Amino acid sequence: MPIAALPTTGTLCEVRDVSHDFTLPNGQPLRVLEHVSLEVKRNEVVALLGPSGCGKSTLLRILAGLIQPTQGERRYHEQPFDGLNPGVAIVFQSFALYPWMTVTQNIAVVLQAVGLEAKRIDARVRRTLKLVGLGGFEEAYPRELSGGMKQRVGIARALAVDPEILLMDEPFSQVDALTAESLRAEVLDIWAAKDRNPSSIVMVSHDIKEVVYMADRIVLLGANPGRVVTVLDNRLPRPRDYRSPDVLRMVDRVHELITGHEMPDVARPKTAAKSAGFEPIPHASPNEIVGLLEYLHTHGGQQDVFEIARDLDREFGRIITVVQAAEMLRCVETPRQTVALTAEGRQFVQSDGDARKRFWREQLLGLRLFRDMHELLLRQPTHDIDAEYVLETIAMHLPRENYHRTFQAFVGWARFGNLFAYDTTTGRLSLQEPDPSSSLH
Repeated sequence: MPIAALPTTGTLCEVRDVSHDFTLPNGQPLRVLEHVSLEVKRNEVVALLGPSGCGKSTLLRILAGLIQPTQGERRYHEQPFDGLNPGVAIVFQSFALYPWMTVTQNIAVVLQAVGLEAKRIDARVRRTLKLVGLGGFEEAYPRELSGGMKQRVGIARALAVDPEILLMDEPFSQVDALTAESLRAEVLDIWAAKDRNPSSIVMVSHDIKEVVYMADRIVLLGANPGRVVTVLDNRLPRPRDYRSPDVLRMVDRVHELITGHEMPDVARPKTAAKSAGFEPIPHASPNEIVGLLEYLHTHGGQQDVFEIARDLDREFGRIITVVQAAEMLRCVETPRQTVALTAEGRQFVQSDGDARKRFWREQLLGLRLFRDMHELLLRQPTHDIDAEYVLETIAMHLPRENYHRTFQAFVGWARFGNLFAYDTTTGRLSLQEPDPSSSLH
């Protein structure tokens, strides 16, 4: 049905009770979204915000019709749709330009795909290039453009098809801060012109300030699997100033919602070994965890989590993952928005290299996956096993995790603590016993 013939409703697009599974190579399903419902209304900007792995990009692609959800319903103007959503266009994080095509050709190719005649294609290309400030660059190739200009081409290509909804997957994350700020303002100016499309924007972001600056509604997603934690209305008047007290208060409110969910004030048991279940391993490297502990040590033993992200110039969601890993090892605790070294964490950073490894090893043996694999290796005559057994154990007991990434984290943590060795050539995991005379104290 052509877009012009669709009924005029307050809701443009929605997903109802959508869940989605990816199938792992071993045949096990990995659930990335669970029972997600979301409406996109007319004349609004919706932002999807959440930690890495919460399914933000997957949800965006389901809205676009690029992915068919495992269960649930997608609707456009109250009508179910299969295949591509007829009213949307998408801007990708990685620009996704054809390097052998000029700027004009990169935009024209999508218009040719929808069947426009040559005269209309030329007019549409000229209009969108002017709209995004690329006049004079019609015959340039992507290699001749800066990152910001490449993303302008990506935005122009999406706008050229006159979408009712513009989908944007972390569109400003690959450009410098000043260019990103300029592009955000320009996209909002284009959206604010109510005489033309896009009527609404749905964007994925990891940048809280960006989300507060742009969005009317902020959808906070939780991970493992992805689900809607809360939806926050942002009624701040436009245009917004990043430095205004109202914007900063809203940023703090979103921060509190994220930390309250991702770093709840629940004390971990002092003896991790009492845990009966398999704990998901945060995908953080030992170097990242040690770096966090040393940073805290140099800042008096504690710091606000947002200050950590700012000081280390890391994505907020990435810092949360590293904090969760350090907390699993009983090296930090997280009262509200603060990350603080525990007594064990202080002991770790004040120890030498060998003592750090022994401490790390002791903490790993308090975690079910490491402990079970250690006991299994002790029982083997050769003290080694095929890594496929570990992968199958992860897939079986942690079916919602990406088992390859979990295995990589498992190996990295085990190597750091001299617990296991892993031979990538043979695919064998083997025991790596420390000096029995060594001690942390």
